[in-house]
Amino acid sequence: MDKDGIELKDYIRDVPDWPKKGILFRDITPLLAEPKVFRAAVDALACDYIGAGIEYVGAVEARGFIFGAAVAAKLGAGFVPIRKKGKLPFETERVTYELEYGSDTLEVHRDAVTDSAKVLMVDDLLATGGTMAAACKLVEKIGGRIAGIVFLIELSKLGGIGKLAGYQVKSIIRY
Repeated sequence: MDKDGIELKDYIRDVPDWPKKGILFRDITPLLAEPKVFRAAVDALACDYIGAGIEYVGAVEARGFIFGAAVAAKLGAGFVPIRKKGKLPFETERVTYELEYGSDTLEVHRDAVTDSAKVLMVDDLLATGGTMAAACKLVEKIGGRIAGIVFLIELSKLGGIGKLAGYQVKSIIRY
């Protein structure tokens, strides 16, 4: 619960059997629809990094952009969009990583951060951790230093935090 008495978890909707049978999807759209609640979520994500010299906030599309851009604005930092392969118009660096069934590729502009810049990574959800681990490697590949990683939601039973060993990781809500 935050200082205004808002329990963020109350605004996460459970959607059973989506996108396929057996999956319990954690839907953030009710949280996004309430201005005070969305602001409280952004405050919770940013609070440990106010005054910490964060120069950039990095996030992976698509829901990560929602929170990452808002946290960057709150911290007075630049925003680094990390996208799926082929969606960025300038020179990119890429990293390919393994998924449960196959692989995927993330890209970032080569000039997205200045050398040795402090970067906070933000996302809505930590599940298996592979996407965020790849995103961190990508930011480091272009010269950024990961100052921390923060998630709105962590699905702790999936063990994704294990793929982020060596980084400072925080989750606001845990299931």
